[in-house]
Amino acid sequence: MEKRKGALTAPVIARLIGQVRAGRAKERELPVGSVPGLYIDLGRPAWTFRARRPDGRPGRMKIGSVDLSGKENGKPVKGGHLSLAGANVVAAEQQHLVALGRDPFAEHVTEKERRRVVAIEKAASTFAAAAAQFVKEHKVPRKNRKPRNWGEVARILGLDYVDGSEPTLRKGGLAERWKDKPLGEIDGHDIYSLIDEARRRGIPGMGRSNAGISDARGRHLANALGGLFGWLHEHRKIVVNPTLGVWKPPAPAARDRVLNTKLDVRRADELRWFWSSCEKLAEPWGALLKLLLTTGLRRDEGAQLQWKELSDDFSTLRLDGSRTKNGRPHELALPAMVQQILRGVKRIERSPFVFTGLTGKTPVSGWSKIKTRVDELMLAEARKERDDDIEPWVVHDLRRTAASTMQHLGVRVEVIERALNHVSGSFGGVSGTYQRDPMSDEVRAALARLAEHIERAVSGKSGSKVVPIHKTRA
Repeated sequence: MEKRKGALTAPVIARLIGQVRAGRAKERELPVGSVPGLYIDLGRPAWTFRARRPDGRPGRMKIGSVDLSGKENGKPVKGGHLSLAGANVVAAEQQHLVALGRDPFAEHVTEKERRRVVAIEKAASTFAAAAAQFVKEHKVPRKNRKPRNWGEVARILGLDYVDGSEPTLRKGGLAERWKDKPLGEIDGHDIYSLIDEARRRGIPGMGRSNAGISDARGRHLANALGGLFGWLHEHRKIVVNPTLGVWKPPAPAARDRVLNTKLDVRRADELRWFWSSCEKLAEPWGALLKLLLTTGLRRDEGAQLQWKELSDDFSTLRLDGSRTKNGRPHELALPAMVQQILRGVKRIERSPFVFTGLTGKTPVSGWSKIKTRVDELMLAEARKERDDDIEPWVVHDLRRTAASTMQHLGVRVEVIERALNHVSGSFGGVSGTYQRDPMSDEVRAALARLAEHIERAVSGKSGSKVVPIHKTRA
């Protein structure tokens, strides 16, 4: 096709169209050059107009067919048979609308294009699409990071993130069930039915670990749905939040359960039974549970521990703010007992995780099954020794046990809170703002005393009298 300079003229356009029709040139859409956004489609031939829409998307539309006869009559109108001069007039009108912030393309949509746009918008407003967008874009306020439990929330909503960043629909999960359900059709009755289903039969696609009614399951699903629809409402993707006003199981009463940790280690039976049960578990579960008890780490902080978060000699553990509940970095000096536990963990080649499965791609999972197994083993020990039962406990009680034991041993409250990386209590409000000392020496001594007590409790030897820690910092 011939080279040109400046705006196209009618004779040049006629010649270019002839070349395309004769097969001597490929069909092309060229800018006319007289009015910004005016193009000619040589293949049809037709006049087209291009510009950015108010929302930033590119817009393109046909404004008329090409008339090079020079016999155009009347005022040129969009969609008519237009000469070059008429096309300039119509294109200028569209450019003026764009300058005013209007969208001329919204009024120029064929029925086929309209159906396509409706289908795309409908797909984008379905539950499955909204859930995926929520998991991808939702950030913790003021911390600019994804929530620590984002993976669990995704599974509850019916999405799996195994390899790569694109989610798959969990079989039988909520996203699969409501794959094509528009957000606007979900109401409070649907939300309540889901919560009740989760309590009675399990969260869709996740099953249940016990046969009875579980308020915890219903509460987990209600919280996930509340987070999703609250985020959608904040971002103006829905008009009404269907979770507002819908009943959900209340939060459980505050727990005070700790494993028996009396200072007379001969009576710290539950500690012995727990430790003995850990020895019988398939690895790495035994080591992980021991780590939670001896360090006071939260469950996921320990389960998702990575080798890079440990020093080469296992003497120090460092978590950055993205791995902690309060967003603050956490560093612990590990006593010899904990170092020995970590050295005994089999390392999976190329896996970043300390506690992982055979593939090494993800942290360990299956807590409910492991907890059930530990309960069975501890109960067998209790009945063998005393013909006694064990009061129910949960994994988080190990953290409370560590804190309570240190308290019994005389560790100051503020040292315990530093060991647990708390920002409330002694370090809440103004105190937390100005008191930034990590108290590393005191925390190191406290964890060492905790390990010493656990070691003597496990062995059943009382040893020397326990001396409370009241060390004054120099």
